Amino acid sequence: MRSEWRELTVGEVANITSSKRIYAREYVKQGIPFYRSKEIIEKAHNQEVSTPLYISRQRFDELDTLHGSPKKGDILLTSVGTLGVPYLVKDETFYFKDGNLTWFRVREGLEGRFLYYWFLSPDAVNQINARHIGSTQKALPIDTLKKFEILVPPLSSQKAIADTLSCLDAKIELNNKINENLEAQAQAIFKSWFVDFEPFQNGEFVESELGLIPKGWRIGTISDLGEVIGGSTPSKKVNDYYAEQSIPWITPKDLSLNKTKFVARGQIDITEEGLRKSSAKVMPKGTVLFSSRAPIGYIAIAKNEVTTNQGFKSVVPKASVGTEYTYFFLKNNIDTIEARASGSTFKEVSGTIMKQVPALVPSEEVLERFGKAAHPNFRLQETLEEQNQTLRALRDTLLPKLMSGEIEVPVD
Repeated sequence: MRSEWRELTVGEVANITSSKRIYAREYVKQGIPFYRSKEIIEKAHNQEVSTPLYISRQRFDELDTLHGSPKKGDILLTSVGTLGVPYLVKDETFYFKDGNLTWFRVREGLEGRFLYYWFLSPDAVNQINARHIGSTQKALPIDTLKKFEILVPPLSSQKAIADTLSCLDAKIELNNKINENLEAQAQAIFKSWFVDFEPFQNGEFVESELGLIPKGWRIGTISDLGEVIGGSTPSKKVNDYYAEQSIPWITPKDLSLNKTKFVARGQIDITEEGLRKSSAKVMPKGTVLFSSRAPIGYIAIAKNEVTTNQGFKSVVPKASVGTEYTYFFLKNNIDTIEARASGSTFKEVSGTIMKQVPALVPSEEVLERFGKAAHPNFRLQETLEEQNQTLRALRDTLLPKLMSGEIEVPVD
């Protein structure tokens, strides 16, 4: 019952500290993972760590013996710069950067997962926004975090609430793992067919500028795979050019925030007038979006008609080529494309350069076969991503109601 909930401070329910200083000179090539805020944010979003760093096992053991290290059920919270991203530690071994991350270990009477979900609640977010220090570089000092107020139900209710939300997160994570396997399967077929040419070894090969290729195939350019289309940004000074629900408009930032393979829209849409007053173009479902600057190489597939800003050189696949081949060709040639970029402030791939990038063009019969082989994986991936979107929406609706006691979960 709501009457049994207690008003406490985070400092009363958890031990709060940070780590001991690790210097860059202590990094090694292989060893125990060492995470900064950037890596913890990636892990919190179930993404691969993009910049692996390590310390030696000997150094870790020294720190663990003298000061401890994060254990399963502990929580790390980003506390400088990007504030308030919680990470629930799994059964894993790592160390982390002092200062930028705060380490929570719950005391007896508090469920670690409950504290983790509390940090995602509006109550916690509001306190973070109200109590942080600094303007240029925002921060959450430990002394401030200790004073955060938290409503705490009985332990049995904490566990029931955490079980409910964890069930949704577990299904999302399972779907993500299935999609990773589906991606790996399709990638393996692409490599077997179009890099190693394994199914065609008994056939005749011919010389090309990229080496031996099966007879009947040729080396063309990306323009032979589809139409290369850039994007544009309508003037931000005209409010009528933008709307919450109109023509989907994608930026590289949207793909950095949303790591799904298929994308329907970005954070904001453009209007018909915004489209007319800019050089943005509407591209069909199945277009392969490819970011051409800041950074180069974000890839996604349009779930529906979309437009993009100027940070893309997208490819509308020819019907004879298909989305599946175009997607994997671009994904497997990011380095080749990026090597052709130019610019002093930041590297960018122009439309002209993108069109001229050499591309292997298999026979139409082989392209059709590959499309049929990969398409079921693509469809299932899209379905699971849609399912995850529904699950996240349900979790995000339930979370504040559960954490405030508005909705009660039956306790066994």
